[in-house]
Amino acid sequence: MEQKVYSIKGEEVRTIELADSVFNVDISDALIYYAIVNEQANARVGTASTKTRAEVKGSSRKPWKQKGTGRARAGRRRSPLWVGGGIIFGPKPRDYSFSLPKKVKKSAYRSLLSLKVKENKLKIVEDFTVESGKTKDLLSILKNLIPEERSVLILKDNDSSIRRAGANIPWLTMLSYDKLNANDLLYGKNVLVLETAAQNLNSMYA
Repeated sequence: MEQKVYSIKGEEVRTIELADSVFNVDISDALIYYAIVNEQANARVGTASTKTRAEVKGSSRKPWKQKGTGRARAGRRRSPLWVGGGIIFGPKPRDYSFSLPKKVKKSAYRSLLSLKVKENKLKIVEDFTVESGKTKDLLSILKNLIPEERSVLILKDNDSSIRRAGANIPWLTMLSYDKLNANDLLYGKNVLVLETAAQNLNSMYA
């Protein structure tokens, strides 16, 4: 399939051939779901923790004798039934992360890229950099290409100048072509792809 390539001024300059096996596949909602759940699970810190009856502070002495008081039996003040006692089945620190097969991840990214093409939200732009590293210089380029709304810029490499310039743009997320993020791609209202990055995606995910 052919896709238009735009200049940094927002003008159409040529076309580029995109692989149908990457940008024009059947969209799988299930694969996209699994990829997003995987990313969210891997991002969880998992530090929630509560104390059991063995860990809370308090005496282990029996509060009163077993019989003859008219009150219910009680073994110790650290019982979960008492105020200030331990927590039954409370959360403990744990690792929520899990791994997805590489083929599943690649298929999910193909579905996401194809979805953005289908929705006309993916735009190829000729390679550029921001040598000054200034946010205003990057904004002057972006305003010719996309509106100021949640967007993704896919880079051809780890360009530190662009990343520094875009760090202060709250609605822009920058991703390298080889380190995509399913959540950002799905919820990004615009996806800008540098021309070389598009060619790299062709070869990497085909």
